[in-house]
Amino acid sequence: MRRSALIKALLAAVLFFALLLPGAAQGKLAVESALVDAVADFNAGRYADARARLKVLAAANPKVDAVWYYYGLTEACLGNKIVAEACLKKAVDLDPSNYWYKQRLAIIYESLGKDREVMALYEDILKSHPDKVDAVYNLLSIYLKWGKFDKALDALNDLEALQGPSERIATTRHDILREQGKLEEAAQALKDFNDKFSSPEVLTALGEYYLQEYDDSLALESFEEALSLESSYIPAILGKAEVYRMTKNTAEYFPYLKEFIADGAYTAYPKSMYLTNVLRTSDPQYIRAREAQFDSVFDTLLAVHPSDSLALSTAGTYFYTTGRDDKGLSILQKNADLYPESSTQTTRYLTSLVYSKKWEESRKRAAAAWDRFPDELIYPEIENIANYNLEDYDRVVSTCRKVISMHPKDTSVTIPYMSSLGDALYQGGNKKEAFKTYEKVLKKRPDYNPVLNNYAYFLSLEGKKLSKAQKMSRQTVITDPDNATYLDTYGWILHLQGNDAEAKKFFKRAMLYGGKENVTVMEHYAEVLEALGEEALARVYRSNAQTKK
Repeated sequence: MRRSALIKALLAAVLFFALLLPGAAQGKLAVESALVDAVADFNAGRYADARARLKVLAAANPKVDAVWYYYGLTEACLGNKIVAEACLKKAVDLDPSNYWYKQRLAIIYESLGKDREVMALYEDILKSHPDKVDAVYNLLSIYLKWGKFDKALDALNDLEALQGPSERIATTRHDILREQGKLEEAAQALKDFNDKFSSPEVLTALGEYYLQEYDDSLALESFEEALSLESSYIPAILGKAEVYRMTKNTAEYFPYLKEFIADGAYTAYPKSMYLTNVLRTSDPQYIRAREAQFDSVFDTLLAVHPSDSLALSTAGTYFYTTGRDDKGLSILQKNADLYPESSTQTTRYLTSLVYSKKWEESRKRAAAAWDRFPDELIYPEIENIANYNLEDYDRVVSTCRKVISMHPKDTSVTIPYMSSLGDALYQGGNKKEAFKTYEKVLKKRPDYNPVLNNYAYFLSLEGKKLSKAQKMSRQTVITDPDNATYLDTYGWILHLQGNDAEAKKFFKRAMLYGGKENVTVMEHYAEVLEALGEEALARVYRSNAQTKK
């Protein structure tokens, strides 16, 4: 609990009771004047002055409960919760029948996170004050937090006896019974309430239960009954839409869905969460077949919430992943520009740029993002990807060296960036320095596969140290036997060593794990097949490679 909230709660009773508390010591005229002055200081917010007075009073009059009570309140308002707890416990010990003493001690326990003590104290309070509704509510929340569902149900029954039936009690009872796995009892709790008090909220919860039980007709009946009571009740409207979605009644589904999305009284959060769930759980063919309707829904979301980050993210992702790259990127860019302080939105937009192979924009945006978020290493990684594809190897080298200098002792950072540094040096023509860099990495991490693979492959391109290359490459296919790139490197080195029959085994495996998507791997395999005299199959892979280019 924040300190201001704690002070507000503690002051609530004090301003009414001043000195006249039940159980306060009476007849101690020597104490009364000083205590009145202390309370006046407390009520005026002069907590330090009040504490000074109360400290003296407590030492001189340790059996006056009112002194300990105010002393505890004062320490709480000064932020000394442990001292406040001790003082209020003394007040409770001196007058165990005083509700306010226990109630304020419960507030302190709650602020200290002592849920068990809060629970025990409220249970004790209700033994002597069973009509204290606030105490029942507080106890109920703790029971729910600790998963004491049977006791929570008892607390609900007490509330119902004190206040009468209500939507809140009925739906809470339903939720508790569901948590206990008592689904039929949970539904019956809603039915029982609805038989006596028709409620859109309860009827909607009942409709949701029927929907989860795949009883579409009863679900629809419940939602329609809820709407007959309150025609604009959005949860029931959305529930009705779900019935139509589950029954594939598109003509009815989208009008109700749009009514929910267009309702300005609801924030973008539930709308975005619902749409995200629909996209995640629906067959992609279902989405494609109804693309125009979904487009209209997402356009409505953006019209109602044009600057909401979650709405922009949800809509941008939808349009991008359904093949409307430019529109999706435009929305994601707007989101990133509106919220430059959000690394999440920046990263989402940058990732989409990379997938769209917009390299110039990717590296420009990544560099700017790295300036804003210097500890987020995804941005130099994206910048490197863009620069590699732009064949700007000097900038890759510069970025790698900068990252390494920023994290000199963190091998989880330096090793990958030294690996990338070696790759960029080689591609940029500085082969000698590249191989030196690889050697430095392998001294620190002799099992680091990216360097083992690339070092071996580049040696094979140079036609040098093939035995060393073969040894390094073999290590990668042993530790990662399903990596098409590593299988290609090893097979290619075996081919260069004249061992084409053995090389073919590794290329066949590479084809099973993504090699058919890689032009270089298919061209290498074709060359191995040609060396083995399998011309027809070699032509197939050469043709496939040409198609991929």
